[in-house]
Amino acid sequence: MLTWLNRNSWEFPPLHQALRDPNGLLAAGGDLSAERLYRAYRHGCFPWFDEGQPVLWWSPDPRTVLFPDELHVSRSLAKVLRQERYRVTFDHCFEAVIGACAAPRAYASGTWITPPMQAAYIDLHHRGLAHSVEVWQGDELVGGLYGLAIGQLYFGESMFSRADDASKVGFVTLVERLKTWGFVLIDCQMPTRHLQSLGARSIPREEFASYLARHLDASTTADWLA
Repeated sequence: MLTWLNRNSWEFPPLHQALRDPNGLLAAGGDLSAERLYRAYRHGCFPWFDEGQPVLWWSPDPRTVLFPDELHVSRSLAKVLRQERYRVTFDHCFEAVIGACAAPRAYASGTWITPPMQAAYIDLHHRGLAHSVEVWQGDELVGGLYGLAIGQLYFGESMFSRADDASKVGFVTLVERLKTWGFVLIDCQMPTRHLQSLGARSIPREEFASYLARHLDASTTADWLA
C-alpha cells in the first residue's frame, strides 16, 4: 500500500516498502521544502513527478550509481578533454544550470523540473547542500549538471548539453574532483545509456542503503568554489 504524506508527516516509510510496479514508488504527497528534500535524500529516496501530479517519492531497486574509481572515459572523450575546448566551473551559476536542465527537450513535450521544484533546489543551494557544475565555451554556458552533496555521497539530479560532449566533460570533471575530495559514490538514480557509457552500473537497493548508513555523516575535503 502506498504511503501518503501530509505537510506534518516527516517520516518516510522503510525503503523495502517501495512498490515493485511502478518500480520504487515509495510515497506520495508532502511538499518540496528544503528540510523534507534533505531528509528524503538521507533516507534514500528522491522526488520525481509530472506537473499536475502530487509529489511522488522514489527508491528504485536496483539503484544506478557510479563509483569514482570506475569512471570510464572513451578515447574520443579523452581527446575532447585534452583539447580543452571547454572550461568547467563549480557553483558559479546554479540557477542558470537548473533553468537549462528544466528547458524543453527535443524528445519530450514537458519537464518534471517545475518552477516549485527549481525553487526547492535553489533553496538547498543557498543552504550549501546543492551544487552545480557549469561547462563554458568562451563566455557561453553550453552544459552543466546539478545535485546534492551529503557526507561522502553526491546525489546527481539532472544535466543538460548545448554542445557536443559538453555534459560529459562536466560530469567527468565532477567525478574526478569528487574523487580527490574523498567522495565514495555518485547516485545516478535510474539507468541511461549516457551514464552507463561513463561507467555507471546498478546495485541492489539494500547495498545502496548500506552506503547511506556508512557515508552520509563522513567528512570530505570539498571546496566547491576553489
